[in-house]
Amino acid sequence: MITYPLLKKHSTVGLTAPSSGVPHELHDSLKKAIAKMEEKGYIIECGDTVWKQHKAKSAPATERAAELNRMLQDDSISLITPPWGGELLIEVLELIDYEQIKPKWVLGYSDISALLLAITLKTGMATAHGTNLIDLRGEVTDPTTKQWKNVLSAEKGSSVTQFSSQKYQKEWNHEEPSPHVFHLTEPTVWKTIGDRKVEMEGRFLGGCIDVIRNLIGTPFGDVASFRKKHIVGETIIWYFENCEINTADLRRTLVQMRLAGWLDHSSGLLFGRSAANIPVDGYSAEDVYYEIAKELQIPVAYDIDCGHQPPQITFINGAYGKVEVHDGKGKITQTFR
Repeated sequence: MITYPLLKKHSTVGLTAPSSGVPHELHDSLKKAIAKMEEKGYIIECGDTVWKQHKAKSAPATERAAELNRMLQDDSISLITPPWGGELLIEVLELIDYEQIKPKWVLGYSDISALLLAITLKTGMATAHGTNLIDLRGEVTDPTTKQWKNVLSAEKGSSVTQFSSQKYQKEWNHEEPSPHVFHLTEPTVWKTIGDRKVEMEGRFLGGCIDVIRNLIGTPFGDVASFRKKHIVGETIIWYFENCEINTADLRRTLVQMRLAGWLDHSSGLLFGRSAANIPVDGYSAEDVYYEIAKELQIPVAYDIDCGHQPPQITFINGAYGKVEVHDGKGKITQTFR
């Protein structure tokens, strides 16, 4: 059984930085993002950590955890979102009181995905892998990114469908601001092994592979117990995005996941676009995808809308999903059951 939070109109949104905060010189960007949320009718409760950044973190782990715990336990807050990702979210995981978390959405990606996956695995509460708050500061929002609100507002028992984007951003260009924030210049093409039509069904789990792999072997990465308690007899669709690990490290990580049992009972794998997919001695990301697909005998799709080359599909950890990839296009339906 999965618990699904619900984002309603005029909800209170808690802003906190359990990983990195925003340095002073970028406070204006955060203020613009907050103003855009307020324009949409949300009530913003802003923690102290979001305005600070020192030595790769917003604040000491105890301070970050205290602020996060307060918001997680506050019934009046319907959504918690950080300004962005960071580096050292893992420091707060053991300081969270998981038993006292009230139903609410937690939204983010990159380093934040370690928190998202830990919460879902520990509690059975769905979490949302998608846009960062600071990327919502634009004058307009692209059609893919803006789906975050529709997804988080879906009622339990309902379904929501998202489609692959038309174009994606190859690299960040902060010198030339865009009304969309992103510079969507490259045609989006979702790919599969052998260019075959791919379909898969199962419960979504995943995140930034750079950091969620650090949960393997810890109390916060117990996939087997999650399956037995919350999704008995069901399969998993894993979605991954790669921030900065090379192809050999990606392969090592996937083998480790397989050996640790994470990939047992999987019905498919999804990999986001990544600028980090630079071949090592001719060993490409496509080689990695082919090998893991052959080992597990399951379909693999890649270069999907997930990760550090936006825009992003909003994936819900714990939701029941159906994925279709054909002729370079993708369709993802998530059911809150």
